[in-house]
Amino acid sequence: MKSIFLKSLAICFIALSLWSCKKDETQTVSNITPAGTLTASTTALSLVQANGALPALTLSYPLATSSGYVVPVTSTIQFGLKGTNFSLVREFVVTSKTYAPTITDINNIILALGGVVDKPAQLEVRLKSGAAVNDLTYSNVITLSATPYLASAWIYAPGAYQGWDPATADSLISLSSNGVYTGMIAFTAGNLEFKITPAKKWDVAYGDAGSGKISSSAGDNLKSPDAIVKQVTVDLNQNTITYGTPKEWSIIGDATPGGWGSDTDMKVTNDGKSNFYTIKTTLTTGAMKFRFAHDWGTNLGGSLSALANNGDNISVAVAGNYTITLDVAAKKATMVKN
Repeated sequence: MKSIFLKSLAICFIALSLWSCKKDETQTVSNITPAGTLTASTTALSLVQANGALPALTLSYPLATSSGYVVPVTSTIQFGLKGTNFSLVREFVVTSKTYAPTITDINNIILALGGVVDKPAQLEVRLKSGAAVNDLTYSNVITLSATPYLASAWIYAPGAYQGWDPATADSLISLSSNGVYTGMIAFTAGNLEFKITPAKKWDVAYGDAGSGKISSSAGDNLKSPDAIVKQVTVDLNQNTITYGTPKEWSIIGDATPGGWGSDTDMKVTNDGKSNFYTIKTTLTTGAMKFRFAHDWGTNLGGSLSALANNGDNISVAVAGNYTITLDVAAKKATMVKN
Protein backbone atom coordinates (compact mmCIF):
# COMPACT_ATOMS: atom_id res chain seq x y z
CA MET A 1 0.00 0.00 0.00
CA LYS A 2 2.81 2.30 0.93
CA SER A 3 4.55 1.47 -2.36
CA ILE A 4 1.41 2.32 -4.35
CA PHE A 5 1.07 5.64 -2.53
CA LEU A 6 4.69 6.60 -3.24
CA LYS A 7 4.36 5.69 -6.89
CA SER A 8 1.20 7.78 -7.19
CA LEU A 9 2.89 10.70 -5.52
CA ALA A 10 5.87 10.43 -7.89
CA ILE A 11 3.55 10.41 -10.90
CA CYS A 12 1.85 13.57 -9.61
CA PHE A 13 5.19 15.34 -9.24
CA ILE A 14 6.24 14.34 -12.75
CA ALA A 15 2.95 15.58 -14.19
CA LEU A 16 3.24 18.83 -12.29
CA SER A 17 6.79 19.24 -13.54
CA LEU A 18 5.77 18.64 -17.14
CA TRP A 19 2.87 21.10 -16.80
CA SER A 20 5.24 23.72 -15.39
CA CYS A 21 7.72 23.20 -18.25
CA LYS A 22 4.92 23.48 -20.76
CA LYS A 23 3.73 26.68 -19.12
CA ASP A 24 7.25 28.15 -19.12
CA GLU A 25 7.72 27.12 -22.74
CA THR A 26 4.53 28.91 -23.70
CA GLN A 27 5.76 32.08 -21.98
CA THR A 28 8.99 32.19 -24.04
CA VAL A 29 7.19 32.35 -27.39
CA SER A 30 7.38 35.83 -28.97
CA ASN A 31 5.28 37.01 -31.87
CA ILE A 32 6.98 39.80 -33.82
CA THR A 33 5.07 41.66 -36.49
CA PRO A 34 6.71 41.59 -39.94
CA ALA A 35 7.68 44.82 -41.66
CA GLY A 36 4.56 46.52 -42.96
CA THR A 37 3.91 48.64 -46.00
CA LEU A 38 6.11 51.68 -46.55
CA THR A 39 4.61 54.75 -48.25
CA ALA A 40 6.14 58.04 -49.38
CA SER A 41 4.53 61.44 -49.73
CA THR A 42 6.46 61.92 -52.99
CA THR A 43 9.06 60.06 -55.04
CA ALA A 44 10.35 62.92 -57.20
CA LEU A 45 12.49 65.01 -54.85
CA SER A 46 13.58 68.58 -55.52
CA LEU A 47 16.92 69.18 -53.84
CA VAL A 48 17.70 72.88 -53.52
CA GLN A 49 20.46 73.89 -51.12
CA ALA A 50 18.67 77.06 -50.01
CA ASN A 51 15.81 74.87 -48.76
CA GLY A 52 18.12 72.41 -47.01
CA ALA A 53 16.36 72.54 -43.63
CA LEU A 54 12.94 71.69 -45.12
CA PRO A 55 11.61 68.10 -45.31
CA ALA A 56 12.40 66.40 -48.61
CA LEU A 57 9.52 63.91 -48.15
CA THR A 58 7.62 62.05 -45.45
CA LEU A 59 7.85 58.27 -45.11
CA SER A 60 5.05 56.42 -43.29
CA TYR A 61 5.02 52.85 -41.98
CA PRO A 62 3.90 50.68 -39.03
CA LEU A 63 6.38 50.15 -36.21
CA ALA A 64 7.53 46.65 -35.29
CA THR A 65 5.78 45.18 -32.26
CA SER A 66 6.28 42.12 -30.06
CA SER A 67 3.59 40.12 -28.23
CA GLY A 68 3.57 37.03 -26.06
CA TYR A 69 6.97 36.99 -24.42
CA VAL A 70 7.88 40.61 -25.20
CA VAL A 71 11.38 41.25 -26.60
CA PRO A 72 12.99 44.50 -27.81
CA VAL A 73 12.34 45.18 -31.50
CA THR A 74 13.55 47.93 -33.80
CA SER A 75 12.33 49.59 -36.96
CA THR A 76 14.98 51.00 -39.27
CA ILE A 77 14.78 53.02 -42.48
CA GLN A 78 17.41 51.95 -45.03
CA PHE A 79 18.61 53.93 -48.05
CA GLY A 80 20.70 52.52 -50.91
CA LEU A 81 21.45 53.52 -54.50
CA LYS A 82 19.27 51.72 -57.04
CA GLY A 83 21.01 48.69 -58.50
CA THR A 84 23.20 47.97 -55.47
CA ASN A 85 20.68 45.68 -53.73
CA PHE A 86 21.30 47.59 -50.48
CA SER A 87 24.89 46.27 -50.32
CA LEU A 88 25.90 49.74 -49.12
CA VAL A 89 23.33 51.55 -47.01
CA ARG A 90 22.68 54.52 -44.81
CA GLU A 91 20.16 53.59 -42.14
CA PHE A 92 18.28 55.31 -39.35
CA VAL A 93 16.47 53.76 -36.39
CA VAL A 94 12.95 55.21 -36.07
CA THR A 95 10.65 55.32 -33.06
CA SER A 96 7.61 57.03 -34.59
CA LYS A 97 5.41 56.02 -37.49
CA THR A 98 6.71 58.73 -39.82
CA TYR A 99 10.19 59.87 -40.84
CA ALA A 100 10.81 63.14 -42.66
CA PRO A 101 14.48 63.58 -43.67
CA THR A 102 15.46 67.07 -44.72
CA ILE A 103 16.68 68.07 -48.16
CA THR A 104 20.19 68.32 -46.70
CA ASP A 105 19.85 64.80 -45.25
CA ILE A 106 18.82 63.27 -48.56
CA ASN A 107 21.50 65.16 -50.47
CA ASN A 108 24.20 63.95 -48.10
CA ILE A 109 22.88 60.38 -48.20
CA ILE A 110 23.07 60.26 -52.00
CA LEU A 111 26.60 61.68 -52.08
CA ALA A 112 27.79 59.41 -49.27
CA LEU A 113 26.49 56.36 -51.16
CA GLY A 114 28.41 57.33 -54.31
CA GLY A 115 26.05 59.67 -56.13
CA VAL A 116 27.57 62.41 -58.28
CA VAL A 117 26.92 66.14 -57.93
CA ASP A 118 24.51 67.50 -60.58
CA LYS A 119 23.75 64.05 -61.99
CA PRO A 120 20.28 62.46 -61.55
CA ALA A 121 20.28 59.61 -59.05
CA GLN A 122 17.79 56.96 -57.97
CA LEU A 123 17.67 56.19 -54.28
CA GLU A 124 15.88 53.12 -52.93
CA VAL A 125 14.35 53.09 -49.46
CA ARG A 126 12.83 50.29 -47.38
CA LEU A 127 11.78 49.49 -43.80
CA LYS A 128 13.72 46.88 -41.83
CA SER A 129 11.99 45.38 -38.78
CA GLY A 130 12.91 42.72 -36.27
CA ALA A 131 14.44 41.71 -32.98
CA ALA A 132 17.70 40.08 -34.09
CA VAL A 133 19.96 39.67 -37.12
CA ASN A 134 18.42 36.28 -37.93
CA ASP A 135 14.84 37.45 -37.43
CA LEU A 136 14.56 40.46 -39.76
CA THR A 137 11.86 41.28 -42.29
CA TYR A 138 11.77 43.99 -44.94
CA SER A 139 9.02 46.11 -46.44
CA ASN A 140 8.36 46.97 -50.04
CA VAL A 141 11.03 49.10 -51.76
CA ILE A 142 10.26 52.64 -52.93
CA THR A 143 12.47 54.35 -55.54
CA LEU A 144 13.17 58.05 -55.10
CA SER A 145 14.55 60.29 -57.86
CA ALA A 146 16.74 63.29 -57.07
CA THR A 147 19.72 65.27 -58.34
CA PRO A 148 22.25 66.06 -55.60
CA TYR A 149 23.89 69.46 -55.34
CA LEU A 150 27.37 70.39 -54.24
CA ALA A 151 27.46 70.55 -50.44
CA SER A 152 31.15 70.83 -49.74
CA ALA A 153 32.89 71.54 -46.45
CA TRP A 154 36.55 72.22 -45.80
CA ILE A 155 39.19 71.95 -43.09
CA TYR A 156 42.76 73.27 -43.27
CA ALA A 157 46.31 72.03 -42.74
CA PRO A 158 48.67 74.83 -41.68
CA GLY A 159 52.23 73.59 -41.29
CA ALA A 160 55.93 74.03 -41.87
CA TYR A 161 55.52 73.43 -45.63
CA GLN A 162 53.77 76.83 -45.96
CA GLY A 163 54.97 78.84 -42.96
CA TRP A 164 52.37 77.83 -40.35
CA ASP A 165 49.84 80.37 -41.60
CA PRO A 166 46.20 79.15 -41.36
CA ALA A 167 45.06 81.91 -43.72
CA THR A 168 47.05 80.42 -46.63
CA ALA A 169 47.09 76.73 -45.62
CA ASP A 170 46.11 73.95 -47.99
CA SER A 171 42.59 72.64 -47.53
CA LEU A 172 41.03 69.20 -47.31
CA ILE A 173 37.54 68.79 -48.74
CA SER A 174 34.44 66.77 -47.88
CA LEU A 175 32.19 66.76 -50.95
CA SER A 176 29.14 65.63 -48.97
CA SER A 177 29.90 67.32 -45.64
CA ASN A 178 30.00 63.87 -44.03
CA GLY A 179 32.96 64.57 -41.75
CA VAL A 180 35.55 62.82 -43.93
CA TYR A 181 37.98 65.21 -45.62
CA THR A 182 40.70 64.54 -48.17
CA GLY A 183 43.23 66.55 -50.13
CA MET A 184 46.79 66.72 -51.42
CA ILE A 185 49.63 68.43 -49.58
CA ALA A 186 53.11 68.92 -51.05
CA PHE A 187 55.43 68.27 -48.11
CA THR A 188 59.09 69.20 -48.49
CA ALA A 189 62.24 67.96 -46.77
CA GLY A 190 62.51 69.34 -43.25
CA ASN A 191 58.94 70.69 -43.40
CA LEU A 192 56.84 67.65 -42.57
CA GLU A 193 54.99 68.88 -39.46
CA PHE A 194 51.49 70.41 -39.51
CA LYS A 195 48.16 70.58 -37.72
CA ILE A 196 44.50 70.46 -38.73
CA THR A 197 42.18 73.43 -38.14
CA PRO A 198 38.41 73.59 -38.82
CA ALA A 199 38.79 77.23 -39.86
CA LYS A 200 41.55 79.50 -41.17
CA LYS A 201 42.60 80.42 -37.66
CA TRP A 202 44.22 78.83 -34.59
CA ASP A 203 41.11 78.84 -32.34
CA VAL A 204 40.87 75.03 -32.63
CA ALA A 205 43.75 72.85 -33.82
CA TYR A 206 44.05 69.06 -34.01
CA GLY A 207 47.42 67.49 -33.14
CA ASP A 208 48.91 64.01 -32.98
CA ALA A 209 47.20 61.76 -30.40
CA GLY A 210 49.20 58.69 -31.48
CA SER A 211 48.36 55.53 -33.43
CA GLY A 212 46.75 57.41 -36.32
CA LYS A 213 44.47 59.41 -34.02
CA ILE A 214 44.10 63.19 -33.83
CA SER A 215 42.77 65.35 -31.01
CA SER A 216 42.09 69.03 -30.42
CA SER A 217 43.75 68.62 -27.02
CA ALA A 218 46.93 66.98 -28.38
CA GLY A 219 49.93 69.32 -28.32
CA ASP A 220 52.24 67.36 -30.64
CA ASN A 221 52.29 68.28 -34.32
CA LEU A 222 51.15 65.86 -36.99
CA LYS A 223 53.92 64.69 -39.31
CA SER A 224 53.89 63.45 -42.88
CA PRO A 225 55.82 60.20 -43.42
CA ASP A 226 57.42 61.48 -46.64
CA ALA A 227 58.66 64.72 -48.20
CA ILE A 228 56.45 64.38 -51.28
CA VAL A 229 52.88 65.13 -52.29
CA LYS A 230 50.66 63.02 -50.02
CA GLN A 231 46.96 62.28 -50.10
CA VAL A 232 45.84 63.23 -46.58
CA THR A 233 42.50 61.96 -45.27
CA VAL A 234 41.01 63.16 -41.99
CA ASP A 235 37.90 61.58 -40.47
CA LEU A 236 36.49 63.92 -37.84
CA ASN A 237 33.83 61.34 -36.95
CA GLN A 238 36.50 58.91 -35.76
CA ASN A 239 39.26 61.52 -35.19
CA THR A 240 41.70 59.66 -37.44
CA ILE A 241 44.25 60.65 -40.07
CA THR A 242 45.76 58.56 -42.89
CA TYR A 243 48.34 59.22 -45.59
CA GLY A 244 48.39 57.74 -49.06
CA THR A 245 49.79 58.05 -52.57
CA PRO A 246 47.65 60.45 -54.57
CA LYS A 247 45.55 58.84 -57.26
CA GLU A 248 45.39 62.11 -59.09
CA TRP A 249 46.98 63.81 -62.09
CA SER A 250 50.70 64.37 -62.51
CA ILE A 251 53.21 65.49 -65.13
CA ILE A 252 55.93 63.22 -66.47
CA GLY A 253 58.61 63.53 -69.14
CA ASP A 254 62.24 64.50 -69.70
CA ALA A 255 61.27 68.16 -69.26
CA THR A 256 59.92 67.51 -65.74
CA PRO A 257 61.89 67.13 -62.47
CA GLY A 258 61.34 63.34 -62.40
CA GLY A 259 62.05 62.63 -66.05
CA TRP A 260 60.19 59.80 -67.74
CA GLY A 261 60.78 57.53 -64.76
CA SER A 262 59.00 59.42 -61.97
CA ASP A 263 55.78 61.45 -61.78
CA THR A 264 55.61 64.99 -60.44
CA ASP A 265 52.21 65.24 -58.78
CA MET A 266 49.86 68.13 -59.41
CA LYS A 267 47.48 69.47 -56.79
CA VAL A 268 43.73 69.52 -57.22
CA THR A 269 41.97 72.81 -56.57
CA ASN A 270 39.52 72.12 -53.75
CA ASP A 271 36.53 73.89 -55.26
CA GLY A 272 34.35 70.82 -54.81
CA LYS A 273 34.53 69.75 -58.44
CA SER A 274 38.00 68.21 -58.48
CA ASN A 275 38.56 69.24 -62.09
CA PHE A 276 41.39 71.74 -61.86
CA TYR A 277 44.96 70.65 -61.14
CA THR A 278 47.92 72.99 -60.76
CA ILE A 279 51.65 72.84 -60.15
CA LYS A 280 54.45 75.39 -60.00
CA THR A 281 57.71 73.76 -61.06
CA THR A 282 60.90 74.15 -63.07
CA LEU A 283 60.97 72.58 -66.52
CA THR A 284 63.87 71.96 -68.86
CA THR A 285 63.64 71.81 -72.65
CA GLY A 286 62.15 68.53 -73.78
CA ALA A 287 58.71 66.93 -73.58
CA MET A 288 56.04 66.05 -71.05
CA LYS A 289 52.57 64.58 -70.69
CA PHE A 290 49.78 64.46 -68.10
CA ARG A 291 48.80 61.11 -66.62
CA PHE A 292 46.48 59.81 -63.91
CA ALA A 293 47.38 57.68 -60.86
CA HIS A 294 51.00 57.25 -62.00
CA ASP A 295 49.82 54.94 -64.75
CA TRP A 296 49.90 55.12 -68.54
CA GLY A 297 46.38 53.70 -68.74
CA THR A 298 45.02 57.26 -68.61
CA ASN A 299 47.17 60.02 -70.08
CA LEU A 300 46.68 63.28 -71.95
CA GLY A 301 48.89 64.85 -74.59
CA GLY A 302 48.90 66.81 -77.85
CA SER A 303 47.83 70.44 -78.01
CA LEU A 304 47.37 72.25 -74.69
CA SER A 305 44.14 73.80 -75.99
CA ALA A 306 42.71 70.43 -77.01
CA LEU A 307 44.30 67.58 -75.07
CA ALA A 308 43.62 64.05 -76.29
CA ASN A 309 43.72 60.66 -74.64
CA ASN A 310 47.06 59.03 -75.50
CA GLY A 311 47.97 62.18 -77.44
CA ASP A 312 51.46 63.18 -78.58
CA ASN A 313 54.12 64.47 -76.20
CA ILE A 314 53.81 68.12 -75.23
CA SER A 315 56.89 70.09 -76.22
CA VAL A 316 58.67 72.43 -73.80
CA ALA A 317 60.79 74.72 -75.97
CA VAL A 318 62.05 77.15 -73.30
CA ALA A 319 63.41 76.09 -69.90
CA GLY A 320 62.19 77.95 -66.83
CA ASN A 321 59.84 78.02 -63.87
CA TYR A 322 56.23 77.46 -64.94
CA THR A 323 52.75 77.41 -63.45
CA ILE A 324 50.84 74.58 -65.13
CA THR A 325 47.07 74.25 -64.87
CA LEU A 326 45.06 71.26 -66.10
CA ASP A 327 41.29 71.36 -66.63
CA VAL A 328 40.39 67.68 -66.86
CA ALA A 329 36.72 68.20 -67.73
CA ALA A 330 37.51 70.51 -70.65
CA LYS A 331 40.70 68.63 -71.60
CA LYS A 332 42.65 71.88 -71.67
CA ALA A 333 45.83 73.05 -70.00
CA THR A 334 47.93 76.19 -69.69
CA MET A 335 51.67 76.66 -69.08
CA VAL A 336 52.59 80.14 -67.90
CA LYS A 337 56.24 81.07 -67.41
CA ASN A 338 56.72 82.76 -64.04
